[in-house]
Amino acid sequence: MTVINDILNFFETFAPTDMAMDFDNVGLLVGDKNTAVTKALVALDITSQTVQEAKEIGCQLIISHHPVIFNPVKKLSPCDPVYQLAKNSISALCMHTNLDLAQKFGVNTCLAKALGVINPVKSNLGECMFIGNLEAEVPMEEFAKRAKAALDCRGLRYTDVKPDVKTVAVSSGAGGSDVFAAAGENVDVFVTGEIKHHEIMAANEMGINIVEAGHFKSEDVVINPLVNLLSEKFNDIIFTKSQTCDDKVKFI
Repeated sequence: MTVINDILNFFETFAPTDMAMDFDNVGLLVGDKNTAVTKALVALDITSQTVQEAKEIGCQLIISHHPVIFNPVKKLSPCDPVYQLAKNSISALCMHTNLDLAQKFGVNTCLAKALGVINPVKSNLGECMFIGNLEAEVPMEEFAKRAKAALDCRGLRYTDVKPDVKTVAVSSGAGGSDVFAAAGENVDVFVTGEIKHHEIMAANEMGINIVEAGHFKSEDVVINPLVNLLSEKFNDIIFTKSQTCDDKVKFI
């Protein structure tokens, strides 16, 4: 019988909770570590829809990337996911920046792999940044199209101040903020979820191309691989990727 603590201990082998950034809130945020698990839902976020989905398929646990409790909780109402988790006796295990920063398996390593980056390594200059190379140099427009397809984006933004790219830096989610400058001019393209206007302009001056894929799409890339990793480790648990978790962003 596998309990939540067994899953926690497995995460410690590749994304230890003490590696999370100081502002973060990770680990078992709702529930008892001794709870037995036979079914678990895996999602980027815990929403009312994901709790209902977990309830319907009989899950004892939701594993998410973003913490369901981040800021101090001052009140709970029936529409709050935390209230719904407790009401339905569903635990919440949240692995955030520790999973972003993990070198062996994590959000950024999965993002890099999806983009065709070979042997990405954590940058010494930006702790949320991983850098590696493509097998061969490709035109920037082709790389942007590959990224759109690989991340299943409905749309993305990119620049092409450098016509051909080979060295790629990635920093998922909101990693664009104040991180890309650490890449240095040896990087051809920087892929992230969100980046500010002034940072795009600065990257233009440095000759670094930008791909802004959206926060959700740059991180959701870890969920299927995580389901596979957990299923391989715990064959007595059915791990399922959430079908309801989506940022619902559309492009016109």
